[in-house]
Amino acid sequence: MSPDQLLTFAAVAEHRNISHAARALFLSQPAVSGQLRQLQEEFGEALYRREGRGIALTEAGRQLALHADRVRADFRQALAFRDALRSLDAGHLRVGASTTPASYLLPYLIAQFHRQHEGVTISTRYGNSTEVLAALPELDIALIEGTVGEGLPAGTAVHRWREDEVVAVVPAAHPLATRRDRQVRLDELAGYPVVLREVGSGVRQTVERAYAREGVVMRVAYELAGVEGIKEAVRAGMGVGFVSAMSMRHEDEALVSLSLAAPNRLTRHLMIVVPHGAAPLRATERFVALCLDSV
Repeated sequence: MSPDQLLTFAAVAEHRNISHAARALFLSQPAVSGQLRQLQEEFGEALYRREGRGIALTEAGRQLALHADRVRADFRQALAFRDALRSLDAGHLRVGASTTPASYLLPYLIAQFHRQHEGVTISTRYGNSTEVLAALPELDIALIEGTVGEGLPAGTAVHRWREDEVVAVVPAAHPLATRRDRQVRLDELAGYPVVLREVGSGVRQTVERAYAREGVVMRVAYELAGVEGIKEAVRAGMGVGFVSAMSMRHEDEALVSLSLAAPNRLTRHLMIVVPHGAAPLRATERFVALCLDSV
């Protein structure tokens, strides 16, 4: 017994006529009759009998018709779901994002995506870059900061997305805050304590590599998670912080951001990681395209 045979039997039970059922199924009458014969042989029981120009179901046929009709209903729902996915009127997208894109880019991307495809639900997962990459098997898209590293699942696609600058942040009353060009050399920061993001943060990785490259000793005064926590620690006078320039877009005058002077300007790329890049969902493809178009 095959699903096709049950779908055929559901049509015959509905029309009570083999020829009419064949037309409804876009099959020939011999093809329908052949499927019915195979079905009856499998059950070892008559499922219908000829009656005038049509057929009448036996008791066994009436009971089987109930099951066949449920199969047909499920099949139609599956077709409707397929069509909805093709038109992006349905579906579920799982997006992971590290701190910077999660806070300053993802809300706008999701809002724009929903305006175009309101039937697709989006669930989000946040963490630092290392945590988001570790969760790749449970995601459709990951937006992270800095390098991706090794050990990604087979078939993972990586897109370089957009450049982001990491800036030093000091209180408005700090001696470095008076710089007219809003730039500072890395060696000048050696005399000040640093408030640093947690291990696994993309910003921390960028800053640590820059200090090591220039041979500058970093005096870490405090470590904590989150961009806003860093800024609050800087406001409290605990040291110089490092954050994405995007996080300073709506900042008040209590903090001043300083770019690192060339050749030590701190930049990194935000990356889009698609764990099933070889065969992504349509919704995934559309969301990635939206991200790339937003640069």
